[in-house]
Amino acid sequence: MVWFKRNTEGITTSSAEKKEIPEGAWYKCPNCKTVVSNQDHENNLWVCAMCDHHERIGSHEYFGILFDDGKYREVAPKLQAADPLSFEDTKAYTDRLTAAQAKTGLTDAIRVGSGELQGQGVVIACMDFSFIGGSMGSVVGEKIARGIDHAIKKGVPFICISKSGGARMMEAGLSLMQMAKTSAKLSLLSKEGLPFISLLTDPTTGGVTASFAMLGDLNISEPNALIGFAGPRVVKETIGKDLPAGFQRAEFVLEHGFLDAIVPRAELKEKLAFALKMLHTQE
Repeated sequence: MVWFKRNTEGITTSSAEKKEIPEGAWYKCPNCKTVVSNQDHENNLWVCAMCDHHERIGSHEYFGILFDDGKYREVAPKLQAADPLSFEDTKAYTDRLTAAQAKTGLTDAIRVGSGELQGQGVVIACMDFSFIGGSMGSVVGEKIARGIDHAIKKGVPFICISKSGGARMMEAGLSLMQMAKTSAKLSLLSKEGLPFISLLTDPTTGGVTASFAMLGDLNISEPNALIGFAGPRVVKETIGKDLPAGFQRAEFVLEHGFLDAIVPRAELKEKLAFALKMLHTQE
């Protein structure tokens, strides 16, 4: 016995009556494939609630997470790269810069902000991987240097959030010079008795790892971040051997003594505020 009788076979909903799902309204975790709304994903600080996968985010998101009420003053916001080498491979460097600026709305691969973190004055530099792979060129080095100068002037700690593929090949030696430049500036910060906290996020590699990213008074990382000089594939091909499980991931790096702690994004602001209180006594 049936409870109803279908009068018309098939689906008869007209196209005008169909409810379309807005494009870009959902996020699918690349690790566990869980699907959630973009709003829920953002509310969870762009971390998968099922598997704890930390999505790559940029300076806009980190500044919103760390600065009190999301308020800060940007340091040297108008600095832009030049092309003194007139570099060109498959595309002119100037064209790559223009395309990256149009795509991201950024002037280069880093932003520096000055504000407060749980009531404590701080200068935060944050790299953006979306801009030419977060590569370190002259502007990145100069903005870090100016950020450190600003921290010294205000007498506050300096935090740098790294996310980079390394030196920017289009600037050749000029890019590599930023390794020494930023390291020298950090020594001046140290002489002033001001702490430097380095947060390494996925990925932090190349010349960035080999310079300022590993020079923190406290070196911390987000879970499962790739951290190294050469990438795993390059290392494997060079030594001709299989690599250990989890090689160059944050947990592996912590176990081998190159990190002080791994901090989930949800705990980041609280843990940084605690570290700043321990490392910096304001007079």
